[in-house]
Amino acid sequence: MKRRDFIQKVGVGSLAVGTSLASSNVANAATQFKWKMVTAWPKNFPGLGTNANLLAKMITDMSGGRIKIKVYGAKELVPAFEVFDAVSNGIAEMGHSGAYYWKGKTEATQFFSAVPFGLTAQEMNAWLYYGGGMELWRELYKPFGIIPTATGNSGVQMAGWFNREINTFEDLKGLKMRIPGLGGEVLRRAGGTTVNMPGGELFTSLQSGALDATEWVGPYNDLAFGFYKVAKYYYYPGWHEPGSTMEALINEKAFNSLPKDLQQIVLMACKAANMDMISEYTARNNQALDALINKHKVKVLPLPNDVLRKLKQISDEVVVELANKDALSKKIYDSVSQFRAQVTQWGVVSELAFLKARML
Repeated sequence: MKRRDFIQKVGVGSLAVGTSLASSNVANAATQFKWKMVTAWPKNFPGLGTNANLLAKMITDMSGGRIKIKVYGAKELVPAFEVFDAVSNGIAEMGHSGAYYWKGKTEATQFFSAVPFGLTAQEMNAWLYYGGGMELWRELYKPFGIIPTATGNSGVQMAGWFNREINTFEDLKGLKMRIPGLGGEVLRRAGGTTVNMPGGELFTSLQSGALDATEWVGPYNDLAFGFYKVAKYYYYPGWHEPGSTMEALINEKAFNSLPKDLQQIVLMACKAANMDMISEYTARNNQALDALINKHKVKVLPLPNDVLRKLKQISDEVVVELANKDALSKKIYDSVSQFRAQVTQWGVVSELAFLKARML
């Protein structure tokens, strides 16, 4: 009798526990999180703005609607250059931008967007995911209550649009150019005047003469902005942005409030969006370049080798100075520099060798 009573009590207890767990799971599944995502890009802008839209949709779809995200373009909720603060302060749960915009917060952010003569998109992803880069990025943003992760890459960009020819290094002196991040500091030391402004202001600034030149992204985005109407020369390569990573900024408190499965959905959606952007840019840039050359008769020119050599020399100096700002900057610099040396050795006998062979 005692044994039967014990078994009955255990059975009732197990049922109660099971019912409690089931109820908890149902409650978690029913909980809906409504997030805002602010971006540094014009609303629905091709490639950059649409990647933010794609990311929001993927998170919503993958979560079965448990997370719903509303995307705000630049100036709709906050200005383009206030995205970081908006996410840090909890005004928005997510942001979509480029890390080099936040050098005023901590200069080492620039390592996670684009370093002149640095890593390509493929190399950058390898460093972030398998070379310790992501861990360093999160360590850097931790004091601001933000979890960063990659959500896209433009690939190698163009050097930009110019209203004067660049034949020698001296032609850079006095040049008024929109160019952010470390590339902007390099141009300043080369004798130019650098300006940082949102993409939506670039066309009118070139048109009015407030700028002599601007870099933006590459043919796909540049065609959409119509820069060919207000600038004569289109130079390559994008020495300043060889593999520009776009970031998703996630408010740490909002992220930690999510169940574990939703946390993984957010991170995996960012990873999928990262792959999608570089795929789209690779496909769209060649189509847009063809239109710029053959339809709009744009002069697409290479920067002279002596100009590139001097820019690289200055770039190396600028990056080393940044590395010596503080211990964490040095830690990041050492990591990415070591990775670049290793991946370059492999790239010479793989990608570079193959591309040369393909052109024989």
